[in-house]
Amino acid sequence: MKRFKNILVGFSVSFIGSIPLGYLNVVGFEIFSAFGVEELLLYLLGVIFIEAFIVYYTLIFANRLVNNKKLMKFIDIFGIVFLLILAYSFYSLSSGTIANRNYLEKYISYSPFLIGLILSSLNFLQLPFWTGWNLYLINGEYIKTKSSLKFYYLAGTLIGTFAGMIALVYFLHSLSQNTENFSKYLMPIIIPVFFIVLAIVQGYKVFKKYFR
Repeated sequence: MKRFKNILVGFSVSFIGSIPLGYLNVVGFEIFSAFGVEELLLYLLGVIFIEAFIVYYTLIFANRLVNNKKLMKFIDIFGIVFLLILAYSFYSLSSGTIANRNYLEKYISYSPFLIGLILSSLNFLQLPFWTGWNLYLINGEYIKTKSSLKFYYLAGTLIGTFAGMIALVYFLHSLSQNTENFSKYLMPIIIPVFFIVLAIVQGYKVFKKYFR
């Protein structure tokens, strides 16, 4: 029962956490639209490979990470800069060669799995996300982490992320196929504006947390 509960809790948190539109999902959508499901699956395997280490080590060192104020402050501020860089990147990619996706072909030669590894490694916001959730789940006794039980929780989180990202990618693809305006404005307007809004929200959180 404890094993099943760990898997279910891990899956639920990870699935819901992976649904909001983030840059990993956006890149996954672009890879799927341009190259198909096999490349998407390789990309997602790269993403969750890094997430496995993040979840495991934040589970073990959650208390230490939370108490390291300098590290958490750097991660929070870096998150703002990174989101703004992403907004500009997607906006700049929308001009010129966006229709034939030459910009993706240049990177896909390095393997979608490698792209997933690199982009997931740069997603430093995973640290506060998983640190906070792991502390909450442990302190609330929603999960058990003794001996091998932590690995059932870890398995649940990875399955949840994988399933959540695939669900969102297919949803975005379906929406782009059936809604002409969505497809037309997705790269040049919708995605950059979304990341700018995320950066503003993150900036407000940083101001409130560290400077207020």
